[in-house]
Amino acid sequence: MKAVIFRRHGGPDVLEYADVPDPPLEDGQGVLVRVKACSINHLDIWIRQGIPAYRISLPHISGCDVAGVIERVGSGVSGVKAGDPVVLAPGTSCGRCPWCRAGDESLCASYGIRGAAGDGGYAELTAAGVDEVIPLPPGLSFEEAAAFPLVFLTAWHMLVSRAKLQAGETALVHAAGSGVGHAAVQIAKHLKATVLATVGSDAKVAKAKALGADEVINYRRERFEERVKALTGGRGVDVVVEHIGPTTWDGSLRVLAKGGRLVTCGSTSGPAVGLDLRYVFSRQLSVLGSMMGTRSELGTVVQLVGERKLRPVVDTVFPLREARAAQERMMNRDVFGKLVLAP
Repeated sequence: MKAVIFRRHGGPDVLEYADVPDPPLEDGQGVLVRVKACSINHLDIWIRQGIPAYRISLPHISGCDVAGVIERVGSGVSGVKAGDPVVLAPGTSCGRCPWCRAGDESLCASYGIRGAAGDGGYAELTAAGVDEVIPLPPGLSFEEAAAFPLVFLTAWHMLVSRAKLQAGETALVHAAGSGVGHAAVQIAKHLKATVLATVGSDAKVAKAKALGADEVINYRRERFEERVKALTGGRGVDVVVEHIGPTTWDGSLRVLAKGGRLVTCGSTSGPAVGLDLRYVFSRQLSVLGSMMGTRSELGTVVQLVGERKLRPVVDTVFPLREARAAQERMMNRDVFGKLVLAP
């Protein structure tokens, strides 16, 4: 099969469109999926660059979010068949530990993400466990289906399970044009919150408002801290969806109202931040970490996407062989929504 691989860590130039063996199919538990679409995530870039948290075998195939058609099922596999259109769960876990049995799979010690823990969907074929297979929601294109699992699950877990955003509260969502950002704007509105959002260009303002943002701040033109304070009459916001890191961290804490919650799932501008504990405890703030989400939450997200109550936004579809150009575009932040590869 054809796939995009890298044989060493480095910049986008290490990506190679190559012939590789078809993935093996495990009897009794596996399915082989012909990939119709696979979206790009920041995780793909970090894995390609090389980070200690993910020790992978080389050559490696990235790609967390996969939609396609079952090509073949392993011997003894039931409940699915060749020809079924599906989307794959982006996370994997052992299914046996106390965390998994409690329904908190993302806390499993062996929790992994497709395309990071093993090979992913930058390929014509990918293998998956039968328990990772989800029927494609009716009326959803393969490109749309590949655009939602990781980011919408992540945003749902952040806002619903971790920050516990309530109707009538106010949330600030950073980078509304990003994968997690465009999902979080919609989820916060679904929860009947007031949504403030930041974007990096005037062209993205109208797009963020179309998703439901009540106010949109171009952080390149004005300080988001000052604008948020003005919009909230000096009170601040109840929740900040933070996935940027050092560039926005201090400001994100400063715009929280007393008793506010900052929930973070990423660090695109770097991993290390400062923290004035006096400000945190005197205002009784909460800083919450969040990673992916549970299978139950993914089921809820799939249902809402299928009902079109949440809408994945596809910015551009690239041929698989142009994965390098797609990753370069993501790194340049010239995106609103998701970039998708189509073999």
